[in-house]
Amino acid sequence: MPFINTLEMFKNTVITGTGSFIPKNIKRNQDFLSSTFYTENNELIKEPAEKTIKKFKHITDIEERRYADEDMTCSSIALLAAQEAIKDAKIDPEELDYIIVAQNFGDVNSGSIQTDAVPSIASRVKQGLKIKNPKCVAYDMLFGCPGWIESTIHAHAFMKAGMAKKCLVIGSETLSRVVDQYDRDSMIFSDGAGATVMELLEENEQRGLLSHASLSDTLEGADYLYMGKSYKPDSDENVQYIKMKGRKIYEYSLLNVPNAMKDCLNDSNINIKDLSKVLIHQANHKMDEAIIDRFYELMGEESTPDNVMPMTINTLGNSSVATIPTLYDLILKGNLAGHSLDKGDHILFASVGAGMNINAITYKL
Repeated sequence: MPFINTLEMFKNTVITGTGSFIPKNIKRNQDFLSSTFYTENNELIKEPAEKTIKKFKHITDIEERRYADEDMTCSSIALLAAQEAIKDAKIDPEELDYIIVAQNFGDVNSGSIQTDAVPSIASRVKQGLKIKNPKCVAYDMLFGCPGWIESTIHAHAFMKAGMAKKCLVIGSETLSRVVDQYDRDSMIFSDGAGATVMELLEENEQRGLLSHASLSDTLEGADYLYMGKSYKPDSDENVQYIKMKGRKIYEYSLLNVPNAMKDCLNDSNINIKDLSKVLIHQANHKMDEAIIDRFYELMGEESTPDNVMPMTINTLGNSSVATIPTLYDLILKGNLAGHSLDKGDHILFASVGAGMNINAITYKL
């Protein structure tokens, strides 16, 4: 009787390497004590900066953030994170089928008022990696803060469709170059880069990316995050900075992000009690706590488990597309106190940002 192999094989899309770049320049809250802030109506905020900063810390939990060196750009720090991820995955860069870089503002040189996004940041990273293979396709993803997750979903789709076997996915941003120093919201933003190598692996158990969800609410939410002139009176209207409608973003996120997370987890057939960690975009500690509490409530849980939501916003601020891959890299490499991940653990990645865009991924190590 011939041997019949009854062992089912799965084609998994798996993160096999991670890397991140965290700038060394620390900008602490006290460094803003001499700042002058204005409202969106160009009115001077008369309360002492110390009081403004204290309120800011209470809401966001941010005490410090990181800024890139003056000679660094979005593409140069993306390259540093990519090199680390490639080394971690132990692959030859020439084998990469896609390089996808999530970013939003291109390269903005220190002291400049102009963005440079031609060629793409991904093209510059590919050049920096000295990849000769022309079949390695490089492009950028502009999807707000959820860009790294959406890029991961793209890579997953390419591999499931048989179009790729190895992809490099990066989130990189230098937000310090596009903030208005007269806007108190500028204290939220920081710089950084995170990268992952994804591979299509044939294995006898299902793991890797299990499910995903994405949505774009543009009808009302497209202008919740936007580019606008400085809040300082009589400022140049031709010079634009990142702006946000904080209250609207908070309300929108609390209403919609938990539902997307719920849909994503349900599609994976994973029980919420088996969820090890929720890695959410590090935007605002109070907002993230409210989102995750609402998520667990929607899933029928009476409370949110302790230690399920690791946070880095206190010391790293909001580096947009870089927050989640950086967080994941820190945990995997044992560099985030009190948090660890093991083979077989289930993770939910989730993000919200400009667009308004939301996405989530259920992932098994």
